[in-house]
Formats: sequence, structure tokens, C-alpha cells
Amino acid sequence: MARMSAEERRESVIRAATTEFARGGYYGTSTEAIARRVGVSQPYLFRLFPGKKAIFLAAAERCVEETIRMFAEASEGLEGEEALHAMGAAYRKVVSEQPERLMMQMQMYLAVAAAEQEGDHEFGEAVRAGWMRLWDTVHLPLGADVNETTTFMAYGMLINCLVAMGFPPEHRVWAGMAPPEGVEGQP
Repeated sequence: MARMSAEERRESVIRAATTEFARGGYYGTSTEAIARRVGVSQPYLFRLFPGKKAIFLAAAERCVEETIRMFAEASEGLEGEEALHAMGAAYRKVVSEQPERLMMQMQMYLAVAAAEQEGDHEFGEAVRAGWMRLWDTVHLPLGADVNETTTFMAYGMLINCLVAMGFPPEHRVWAGMAPPEGVEGQP
């Protein structure tokens, strides 16, 4: 079996970090747990990334970029209501099939709040920049209508919260909107 290159290991670390941070958040996840999941030593982990914050920011960036790509692909060639429904359906599918991506998003927002209270603005700057790229990605297919974009993003955040809290699809909180397919309690 061929050895992995440093870039392949780096990719493995980002995937493992996404899973670990999604479960435990920034403050509740150790670099030891990430290294163990990848099958490398902590010193090797720190040869790939300068520290825990860099690993978290790489995982956060990946999460945002995958979401942006998903919305762009879903809305390609569509506008307005068609784009809205296509992006909504794609997001509901991802939330149900890849709950770690949803939980990573939630952990990103929590990490920003905690870091900013401590005077660390790097998390916030990175996550807000990602949010704006995400906003721009959905804004144009929705006709560059600020109200449509705001409503779409607001529903997305509501879905995030309801799924994260484990509301089953038949619960009354989902009245008026479609719960993600296959959501059964906690993701």
C-alpha cells in the first residue's frame, strides 16, 4: 500500500477535524482526538498545520466552500423560484445525509462568539467572510433580491437549529416548511 502524501494527509486531517469539531466544538475537541482519528501523531499533525486554530479554520473553510458549491450546482441555469426550490432541496438533502456538515456550521458560529468574547477576532473574520460568499452565491439566483435572500438564509438557519435540536419530521415545529428528508431526531 502506497504512503499518503502530505497533501493527502492534510485532506484526511480536515475530514477528521470536521467530524471531531462537529461533535465537540472548538473548545471540546482535542488535537489528540483528531490525530487519533487520522492515524497520525500529534507532532505530525502540527507539521501539517501550525495549531488547533488553523485546523479548525481549515475545516470551517471546507464546510463553507462545500455548501457554496452545493448551492451553485443546484441553482445552475435557474432563477427565482426555481433556484430557491432547487437550493432548498439540495440543502435539505445534505443536512439529512451529512449531519456533520450541519453541526460543523453550528460549531463555527459558536466558536466565533466565544473567541470574540476573548478578544480573538480571527475566527469571526474568517467565518463572516465565508458567510458573505455563501450569501452572494444564493443572492444572484434569487434575482439579487435582498428580501428573498434574507428569507432563504433565515429559513436555512431555522432548519439548522431544529435539526440540531433533534425535532423529528412529524413534529409541529415543521408546520409550514418541509423538514429535511430522513431526519430522525438527533443528527
